[in-house]
Amino acid sequence: MSYLEPLFWLALVKIIWINVLLSGDNAVVIAMACRSLPDNMRRWGMILGAGVAVGMRIVFTAIIAVLLGLPWLRIVGSLALMYIAVDLVVPEGEDGEGGVQAHDSLWRAVGTIAVADLVMSLDNVVAIAAVADGNWVLITIGLVISIPMIVAGAALIMSLLSRFPALVWAGAALLGWVAGEMFVSDIKIVEYLGEAFVHRFEYPAAALGAALVLAIGWFMARRISAGSARHDATH
Repeated sequence: MSYLEPLFWLALVKIIWINVLLSGDNAVVIAMACRSLPDNMRRWGMILGAGVAVGMRIVFTAIIAVLLGLPWLRIVGSLALMYIAVDLVVPEGEDGEGGVQAHDSLWRAVGTIAVADLVMSLDNVVAIAAVADGNWVLITIGLVISIPMIVAGAALIMSLLSRFPALVWAGAALLGWVAGEMFVSDIKIVEYLGEAFVHRFEYPAAALGAALVLAIGWFMARRISAGSARHDATH
């Protein structure tokens, strides 16, 4: 995929949007880990923490991108991505990010950010690797873009997503679309159904993935809301 092709720029837009949606939690981790640092060290803690975390993500994404070329793993990755997409629209629990500890040491804070970010960033990594489809330029750009988003833009993004919930659902549908494309592109699926059939079925599979995510997410969100309403009624 050349940077002169429209597909390159479409994939880059997808990666940017995925980072927009999935970097909010990382910003919360950074804020909580750095909240006890002195004022003159807080900004450095945020920048260094995000930089180290993104560097670790590059290595992690490289591993995932290689593994996605093995049989069956695109199917597993697509199912994981659909789970991530559904989880994006299901109401969060009360605990949130409460397990992230604050530190008064710069390097301890940076270490906390790096570890927490790596654990939380499987969604970013799987999504970026799936959209980039082995293109290292796209992977690198996608990860570099995430640095200013995490450090400076995630709080604004989170407020926008809170004010306009439809953006969250649109993002979940995008992840479902990518998951559907990834599912049918697995080596075993291509071998079994043939490359011509898979290519013809790529867009219907992507649309089905997006529809499944929205349907499952809507059902689970309604179920959780109904359970909360019953709980409130009994207390």
